[in-house]
Amino acid sequence: MEQAAEGRTREETQGEDKNSLAARPVVQWLDRALVFWLFLFALTAPHSIAASQTAWAFGLFTWILRLMVRPRPLFFRTPLDYPLIAFVAVTIITALTSYAPDLSIGKLPAVSLFTIVYLTAENIKSRKHLRLLALALVASCMVNVVYSVGERIVGRGIKIEGLSAESPLAAAGIHDGDTLLSVDGRKLREPEELVAALDGAQISAPAVVKIYRFEWIGDMKVPRGRLRTGATPIERLGVKSWSRGREWRASGFYGLYVTYADVLQLIGSLAFGLFIALKKKRSMAGALLLASVAGISFALIMTVTRAAWLAFLCSALLIVIVGASRRAVIILLACALPVALAGLFVLQQKRNVRFFDPQDQSTTWRETVWREGVHLLVSKPRHMVVGVGMDSIKRYGCSWGLFDNCRQPMGHFHSNLLQFAIERGLPALIIWLILIFVYARMLWRTLRSQDVGGWIERGIVLGALGGLLGFLLIGIVHYNWGDSEVVDTLYFIMGLSIVVWRMSGSNASA
Repeated sequence: MEQAAEGRTREETQGEDKNSLAARPVVQWLDRALVFWLFLFALTAPHSIAASQTAWAFGLFTWILRLMVRPRPLFFRTPLDYPLIAFVAVTIITALTSYAPDLSIGKLPAVSLFTIVYLTAENIKSRKHLRLLALALVASCMVNVVYSVGERIVGRGIKIEGLSAESPLAAAGIHDGDTLLSVDGRKLREPEELVAALDGAQISAPAVVKIYRFEWIGDMKVPRGRLRTGATPIERLGVKSWSRGREWRASGFYGLYVTYADVLQLIGSLAFGLFIALKKKRSMAGALLLASVAGISFALIMTVTRAAWLAFLCSALLIVIVGASRRAVIILLACALPVALAGLFVLQQKRNVRFFDPQDQSTTWRETVWREGVHLLVSKPRHMVVGVGMDSIKRYGCSWGLFDNCRQPMGHFHSNLLQFAIERGLPALIIWLILIFVYARMLWRTLRSQDVGGWIERGIVLGALGGLLGFLLIGIVHYNWGDSEVVDTLYFIMGLSIVVWRMSGSNASA
């Protein structure tokens, strides 16, 4: 019997060995596919939420297939496991107890983005891939930076000057200095195109002209067949002159300038961390990284987003304090002064507000929703324990008296801390803060490790630490956790940082 058992054991072992040998080509292809999807994610995250989340979805599917094939990969524990999973679990509970469970449960796919951390951290096995992924993220971001700068140089639409009171444009509510972007869905490049669209009296419906006016983009209905007489298109439109519009806030390929600014802050911090960690700054790598930081900084200024400006400045200061000498801190402060002055000038020109402006509508609006949010939070014990549920304010906000009794557009509470507390309860907020603390502690311990690796590994952790500070500062006055594009990038950098932690000696003391 013992001989038979030993024989079966040998046969089973031999069979498993044969299966493993047969599966090796499959394992290799799946591992390569995982790396491919990670690189595709890094290359598309700065540009398109659809493309990056497609890469994430295919990466998850490939990872599931890989887990089904022997030899199965090992799982690496991380310091973030408990707080991250606890935060997700509490979020699911609050979705089930929501005032509007259907809306809250519909938000859970966005919650599942946390798997980006593990998809990245568990499937990067070599320092080469780690380094290339970090550099790919920065290099890819430069594509939209160049696009934003080029678009600003070329201009957009038709900016009208000297608008006559008798002009059909003025009668439709268009003001002097407005930029006309499109007519009936077609982009405008020349006044002749607008004249051709407004000259057709045979069409009874008015033309829909999209305009840009400071921070507002709207559609104006302009009657057709009412152009003035004149020899030139601008005379018929009733304007003295026109030029290309260049007043809009840069948004890259996203379409939302606040989202773009937040992503620029994260990737810019990563690029700056890499530059500070580089020992030979007078090199080709140093020149490219410095150009990347300068380009991202310029694009960030063009977003005219005050919170992101301040966050990036604080991020850079933290990176220099932790990763460089006192002399570098002085140099940074000296460089920051003219950049800050340029930013204030752009802010005044593009938004017509000061950096701290109590009369600014965005400031007074935040004060209103914060006051309403705190009142809603403390109005019932249930709200403090499990919150009202994600997105439930879209259904019950008016009955709760939010957004100035719905006299203002329905939105969110413009603060990560307040949004978490109201939608998911105070326990969820506390767990999230613990998660942030544990992540920051992991980054700090990794930086203190003597075996962190090369300059790229150190730069990743420096950039992640600075970017985390910037993200938290922005989150005081913005709900940037609600932007999937921003969270995608944050989670990806978090995953890269975990790989550095795992490969360094700091994980032994965690």
